[in-house]
Amino acid sequence: MKLLIADDHPQITDILNSYAKKEGYETRIAANGQQALALFASFAPDVVLLDVMMPLIDGFEVCRRIRETSDTPVIMVTARGEDFERIMGLDIGADDYIVKPFSPAEVMARVRAVLRRTERREGGESSLLKRGSLQIDLNALTVRIHNQDIRLTRKEFDLLRTLAEHPAQVFTRDHLLSTLWGYDYFGDTRTVDSHIKRLRAKLDARPHEDWDIATIWGMGYRFEEKTV
Repeated sequence: MKLLIADDHPQITDILNSYAKKEGYETRIAANGQQALALFASFAPDVVLLDVMMPLIDGFEVCRRIRETSDTPVIMVTARGEDFERIMGLDIGADDYIVKPFSPAEVMARVRAVLRRTERREGGESSLLKRGSLQIDLNALTVRIHNQDIRLTRKEFDLLRTLAEHPAQVFTRDHLLSTLWGYDYFGDTRTVDSHIKRLRAKLDARPHEDWDIATIWGMGYRFEEKTV
């Protein structure tokens, strides 16, 4: 497995690099956002540890640019712990968020966790999930409505898949957060709402009278199939 570590503090990258190599990861280190993007393109890591406050290009922008072309897991690392920053990182596509100071062993545990979740999502899936006009390719990770492609981020895809696999079942925000962001992520359930909002906006670009993602007030969300 290949790990890209992006942080402008050598003492942090040195210790994370040491721990990662002990666990068998092949590593590269970036000292600024520009270098992180260049290494991401050339090194093709399996997971990225990404500091927020970096020279040239900050971590949020690096994550945004990665998400334009890739679903590679990204773990944001920052000295700031404000809720709005944590939510921003997750909303732009980060898979997890760690606040400094941290234990290097905890960081490696988070890396293993996001990789396990990725492997579970990708392992052995080859079938199509169809719900009326909606078609989800579980292997290619693509979504079509009336045979028209809908471009989703990985988290949006996983949200839609989770709901569509269990039509009529109500999923609480806490359950979705735990399932898709991991049991060890202590996040704000508002990030689920913001992902649902963006997912709906993309899905609503195509007519789909035969199904919908419904809000169950005071509870959460469910996938509803309708008779047209």
